[in-house]
Amino acid sequence: MFETVEIPVWMVSVAGLLAFAGLLDRILIPSVRWYLRRRFNRAINRLNDRLQLQIQPFKLTKRQVMIDRLAHDPQVLGAVIEHSKEENLPYSVAADLAMRYAREIVPSFSAFAYFGAGITFARWLSRALYRVRLGYVNEQALQDMDSDATVVFVMNHRSNMDYVIVTFLAASRSALSYAVGEWARVWPFKQFIRSTGAYFIRRRSRNSLYRKVLARYVQMATAAGVTQAVFLEGSLSRDGALRPAKLGLLNYIVSDFTQQQERDVVFVPVGVNYDRVLEDRILLAAHNGEKTGVFLKIKVFLHFVIRHIWLRVTRRFYKFGYASVSFGVPMSLKSFVADKTEMSHERMTSELGKVLMREVGQVVPVLPVSLISTVLLDGDKQPMSEEQLRNLSSKELDRLLANGAYMHIPRDDLNYAVEVGLRMLVLRHALELKHGMYHFKPDEKELIQYYANAITHLR
Repeated sequence: MFETVEIPVWMVSVAGLLAFAGLLDRILIPSVRWYLRRRFNRAINRLNDRLQLQIQPFKLTKRQVMIDRLAHDPQVLGAVIEHSKEENLPYSVAADLAMRYAREIVPSFSAFAYFGAGITFARWLSRALYRVRLGYVNEQALQDMDSDATVVFVMNHRSNMDYVIVTFLAASRSALSYAVGEWARVWPFKQFIRSTGAYFIRRRSRNSLYRKVLARYVQMATAAGVTQAVFLEGSLSRDGALRPAKLGLLNYIVSDFTQQQERDVVFVPVGVNYDRVLEDRILLAAHNGEKTGVFLKIKVFLHFVIRHIWLRVTRRFYKFGYASVSFGVPMSLKSFVADKTEMSHERMTSELGKVLMREVGQVVPVLPVSLISTVLLDGDKQPMSEEQLRNLSSKELDRLLANGAYMHIPRDDLNYAVEVGLRMLVLRHALELKHGMYHFKPDEKELIQYYANAITHLR
């Protein structure tokens, strides 16, 4: 019993490592996890004290827990049964498919990723490319919103920079949860975007099971009070003009809403405009039916980055003019549906989409390039001097303001705004300055029309 037993050194080493791993697993790691969780909760509490719209516990729930809740939701399970019958699949296969969809959709929100790296990157990129300005804001109306309501920012979609600039300007109010298209499901963007609380959607999918899983996620997030941001047009405007509302996500929100529920849903109209949209020529090409595949987009992107770096190095870079975001008056869903009880669900959703799109359009800011483009087109492509353009711009602006539009006038000087607009169009090679007169480039009218379309609805 007390005899000496020889044990190989490697076996002692392995036993020691296993003992150390057990110590970590049972004592040290739980203690560290508890300590970090405590600090995390304190940080979230301090963050919520600064935000107008607090981060809801739903967003902080572990991702795997949310995936399981979504995949085993009674309505999703019902859709699984229907899908297995329609497609003649075993129930287990359809259930695995629903789990895969849930895993694809559910984000993994990190407050540190969103308010740390996310906001820092959004602020840097926005200011590096544009002169960012906050447009019209009814601050009192925003402050008077029901603090317990689910707030949904509904906006137009001009550029993929919308995500960046709106996130930056809304950072003091809340963390926004975006629905992001399939373009972002690529490494390394996928993981980072998911950590900011965005969820991926297949915009063109007609799979009924997928649609039910997506609908239930949106409804669960809405019921839990998660602040969301929805692009009402569904995708980027190819010709620059506002398009009718796509009712997909809006329908998911409305279909699960009842007047009797305690938590209201409040829509905040958001209008975005730019003096230069980064994707303008690609969007126009797509609008004209030209092929704009992935390789072309990558080629254009790389050309843009290389040219941008070269202009920076040679100190010839001009920022892309102004980018402005306006926030309209919030609209309560309870108030909207109160006098529409006789309407069918489809008609009510359609009417809501039209009303929201109209409100979004009303707060789209007028910027120098849009104003100058409108005046140039009204001039029937005749060469004009800067003085003529100033006079015509003043008259056009008076008409727009009389219709309730808002314009960001740089330095409160309309003459300077005209100068900015003309300079941007000259840099884009849409105009030529010859002997003091501005001339249309023969093949660039479409680009000028694109920017004029941004405010056509305000005339």
